Amino acid sequence: MSSAETELVDRTELQARLASSGESALDKYRNIAVGRSGLGPLLRYELACWLLAPMPGALGYLVRGKLYPKLLRSAGRGLVVGRNVCLRHPSRIRLGSGVIIDDNCVLDAKGESGEGIVIGEGVILGRNTILSCKGGGIEIGDNANVGANCMLYSESRLSLGRNVLIASMTYIVAGGNHGIERTDVPIISQPCTSKGGVKIEDNCWLGANVTVLDGVTVGRDAAIGAGAVVTESVPEFAVAVGVPARVVRMRK
Repeated sequence: MSSAETELVDRTELQARLASSGESALDKYRNIAVGRSGLGPLLRYELACWLLAPMPGALGYLVRGKLYPKLLRSAGRGLVVGRNVCLRHPSRIRLGSGVIIDDNCVLDAKGESGEGIVIGEGVILGRNTILSCKGGGIEIGDNANVGANCMLYSESRLSLGRNVLIASMTYIVAGGNHGIERTDVPIISQPCTSKGGVKIEDNCWLGANVTVLDGVTVGRDAAIGAGAVVTESVPEFAVAVGVPARVVRMRK
């Protein structure tokens, strides 16, 4: 393999796209951040980034609540958006009424599937939390509460049911399993696979620093102890703890 071929292989698709000389820097930025062509969407996005996102105090909350819905695909009443919230492909983001997004969150809906991010009514996203779509969508049901510093990542399909409680520093990944079979090709360049995504059903509670891996379903009303790594599906009303997580008792 030539050095040029090696350089091309040793990158993810996003890295290769950013390094491509076929697009201008502005086009790359527009495709990654804005997600829509035309001058109007670009100017509105830039206005939000430069003026609205960092605006402090009550005025900032008021202005963002009024103007951010114009960037999104749809948004219900009573939207509250904190400072320095980062949106990617906002036209693929749908928010229900009463949604609260705390400071420094990232909602990245640029997934190749086009499903984007769908958030139900009364949902709270804690500070510094990241929702990232790559190849699939993310859906969060009504009244869910996602704590601070959480990461929800989807290459296939990730869904949280209604009334789900996610404690801080939780990591949920749907897809994103790199192959490791070949040793002549870097792992970063080997194909990604998915086991069907992640589903957290209604009324579940995930404790702090929980990790949920691809292919897992957590049944309704289940509880996962802090620090657990969930590698297999958990039945309804179960309490699971440990690394890897094991069911220790049933709530019913």
